Amino acid sequence: MCEPRHFDVAYAINPWMDPAGTVDRSLAQAQWTALVDAYRTHGHTVETIAPVPGLPDMVFAANSALVVGGRMLGARFHAPQRQPESGAYLTWYKDAGYQVHEPAEVCEGEGDLVPVRGLVLAGTGFRTTRAAHEEVRRHFGLPVVTLPLIDPRFYHLDTALFALDDGPEGNIAYYPGAFSAEARATLAELFPDALLATREDALAFGLNSVSDGRHVFVAPQATGLVCRLAERGYVPVPVDLSEIHKAGGGIKCCTQELRP
Repeated sequence: MCEPRHFDVAYAINPWMDPAGTVDRSLAQAQWTALVDAYRTHGHTVETIAPVPGLPDMVFAANSALVVGGRMLGARFHAPQRQPESGAYLTWYKDAGYQVHEPAEVCEGEGDLVPVRGLVLAGTGFRTTRAAHEEVRRHFGLPVVTLPLIDPRFYHLDTALFALDDGPEGNIAYYPGAFSAEARATLAELFPDALLATREDALAFGLNSVSDGRHVFVAPQATGLVCRLAERGYVPVPVDLSEIHKAGGGIKCCTQELRP
C-alpha cells in the first residue's frame, strides 16, 4: 500500500475525476490509515511503499502489478500522467526480492487482473489491452478469461468485480451492467452462484472490495451489497474511503495483494 501523502485530483483520466473540485488530503490520509488498521486488526500484514511527489495516483497500489505464486508481472500504464509510477513500484519489488517482469503491452496490474479458482479474470476496453492478457497467460501459466468492459465509470475490472474467495470453489461478486454481453454470458457460465450487485452499489464502489474468504473490506455506502454479503455468511468490514473515491478508486485500488 502507498499512503496518500501527495494525493490530489490534478487531471482527469476517468469519469470520476474533476480537477475543479476540492480534495481534503488530511481526510484521505485518515481514511487510508483506517483501512491499514482494519487489515492489521483482522490478521493481515501490510507492507508500504514511500509515495513520490508529483504522482498523486500512486496511492492506487493495486495497479502496480499482479503477484501470483511468488511470480510478479509489473505495470505499463495507459495514461501518461501515471507512467512514472511503474519505475517506483518496480524498484520496490526488486528490493523486496521479486524477480521483476515488465509487460510489453499496456497492463494495469490488479486493476484489470483478478485471480480466482486457478484462473485470471482479465478486463479490457479502457486500460489493459487484450494483447496484455496473452502476456499474463504466458508469464503465470494460468488460463486467462478476457472480459470486455463497456461502461467508462467502470474503467478497471476491479471497479466492477472482486473475488469472494479462492480455491476450487472460488466465487465472485460483480455488476453485470459493466460488461459486454459476451462477458456477461462467460461470467454466468463460470460463476452461476455469483453475488450480483446493483448499479447503485457498484457506483458506491462496493465492488472495489477486498475479501480474505471470510472478511470483506467494503465501502459502507454500498448498503445493499453489505447486507447480501452478510446473508451469504461473510463478515463485512465497512471502511469509508469517500475522499479517495474522488479519483475513481476505493479499497481494492489501494491494495496490492502479494500472493506467495
